Amino acid sequence: QLQLVESGGGLVQPGGSLRLSCAASGFTLDRFAMGWFRQAPGKEREGVACIGSGGVAKYAHFVKGRFTISRDNAKNMVYLQMNSLNPEDTAVYSCAKGSHHDCAYGMDLWGEGTLVTVSS
Repeated sequence: QLQLVESGGGLVQPGGSLRLSCAASGFTLDRFAMGWFRQAPGKEREGVACIGSGGVAKYAHFVKGRFTISRDNAKNMVYLQMNSLNPEDTAVYSCAKGSHHDCAYGMDLWGEGTLVTVSS
């Protein structure tokens, strides 16, 4: 059974940092692009970051310079380091598996997500 499980969400003050983790099971992620998405209350889901199988990363403009996506193929894990968080970053963050090696081909598997709340 293919599955993605996120962890690491929580409450953080503005300006703070969090590191999200995504554990993949049922498949080896080394051949696939992996991404992070988020959905804030009352808003559409939006892409945050994606990393191809070769390690090339892409970011949404609103997180560029603050967030870093990484992958550990040996551990079958994907991470999202989030720095300089602000209240607008509050959302449920979900991990996703790419359908191919490149982010351009879209995603075909989603985790349930982990809630990140940025508030003082």
